Amino acid sequence: MEKHWKLSNEEFENKFSKNTFRPLWFTHEAHLRLAWIYINKYDKEIALNMYRNQLYDFAIKYKAETKFNATITFASIQIMSYYINKSVSNNFENFIAEFPQLKNNFKEILRTHYSSDIFTSAEAKKNILQPDLVAF
Repeated sequence: MEKHWKLSNEEFENKFSKNTFRPLWFTHEAHLRLAWIYINKYDKEIALNMYRNQLYDFAIKYKAETKFNATITFASIQIMSYYINKSVSNNFENFIAEFPQLKNNFKEILRTHYSSDIFTSAEAKKNILQPDLVAF
């Protein structure tokens, strides 16, 4: 089990919002969990703004600004929101078990929406690009 599970949702959100989250605990699954917490707690637009700003601050703190990607951040909230709306789960653990493709094949999900390489594109890292294949 990943280390972020040691924290309740409240502790997780609190540590991340205060930029005191342990960087080695912030795995792909932890990214998904943060998005899940924010979407379930806040309006989708508020969730996106919080997620984007806090991820960027986290990246700056740990000198990983080149890893921040505005388009992937935006797309993550859109994709997570879509699956949350389809879900019958009331907690993240059941949610990720219900939709394991989010943990195991997230890049493939992104590629159904974008034809270009948004993973390395300087433009996609800096600015939110809308999908050119399938809208969210």
